[in-house]
Amino acid sequence: MLSKLARLITEYCTSVKSGDEVLINSTHEAYALVRELWREVVRRGGYPRWSINDEVLNEIFYKYSAEELLRYYSKIDEFIAENVDVRISVLSSTHSKYLVSVDPERLKLRAQATRKLSEIFMKRDSEGTLRWVVTAYPTRAMAQEAGMSPLEYEEFVFKSLKLYEDDPVSAWINQANTQQKIADVLGKVSELRIVSQDTDLLLRVDGRVWINDDGKNNMPGGEVFTGPHEDSAEGVVKFDFPAVWRGVEVRNVKLVFSKGVVVEADAEVGSEFLKKMLETDEGARRIGELAFGLNYDITRYTKEILFDEKIGGTIHLALGASYIKTGGTNKSSIHWDLIKDMRKGKVFADGELIYENGKFIMEVLK
Repeated sequence: MLSKLARLITEYCTSVKSGDEVLINSTHEAYALVRELWREVVRRGGYPRWSINDEVLNEIFYKYSAEELLRYYSKIDEFIAENVDVRISVLSSTHSKYLVSVDPERLKLRAQATRKLSEIFMKRDSEGTLRWVVTAYPTRAMAQEAGMSPLEYEEFVFKSLKLYEDDPVSAWINQANTQQKIADVLGKVSELRIVSQDTDLLLRVDGRVWINDDGKNNMPGGEVFTGPHEDSAEGVVKFDFPAVWRGVEVRNVKLVFSKGVVVEADAEVGSEFLKKMLETDEGARRIGELAFGLNYDITRYTKEILFDEKIGGTIHLALGASYIKTGGTNKSSIHWDLIKDMRKGKVFADGELIYENGKFIMEVLK
């Protein structure tokens, strides 16, 4: 399965070619997958590097750094961000809440300090000068967080990646074709109204580009998304699933918008953290992304956003930075996805019902 995944990542997702500088980022837990990725990158003529992400070292940095160090901006990090050709990020947590004891103010300071790195990434992504993908390696910590046994979680991950298919690439091409039909329909819409329990939210999307997440940047893929007009959000939305940011969990988030800005925010758990993140910068109070989850192989919540934002029958909104290629202009050092279950909801496009109970109405797509 790992060999199959490595081929999918290097062939379908990132199209690694001779001379590419390829950065692989993961924890040491994912070494088995890194080894297969390394093999495939070298076979295709790329030059691989492995950047090891260690949660204990990250915790030490946040806990003991002086404020001056938290505000430090690395020119080396900037050089890598500007020059690497391919970036493969492998989520492989060894501890799901490793920053839970860190003061949110310190997280905010660090996010502000590294904002330029986020902007470089967004710019290169929009220009097409960076090929990147985020995928996952099933660890025991991730399985435990998802409430599954290790074997059950491994099977869940491999199914969501379509690795049980004889030809995963063809399976993803079929998924992409279906999603493109949805993106084409949404591309003709001016205003969307999202209605469900405790939710009635209006957003303008005219002139914005809907992106088909077909697995090229996220593996698994399975969504279409855009950047709504930054001043358009009006109404209220309540998110059914917990929102996790760097290991900190916030539950039952409720946001009220006026002229695109969050004017009221509350949560049953983590309200203080939520409000602190909204103070990160001016853009943190605006919506940078609206998306529909369309991967119906993902049926349950796992507390890992790579999977959860793709759950078939959900939508998600991201507070903070927009993806430039959508036409969105919101800038922020955060991009925080919050997920709403729409399997008992409706979406209206310019007053017409196009989505009900977690699925697009087929007549609309014909």
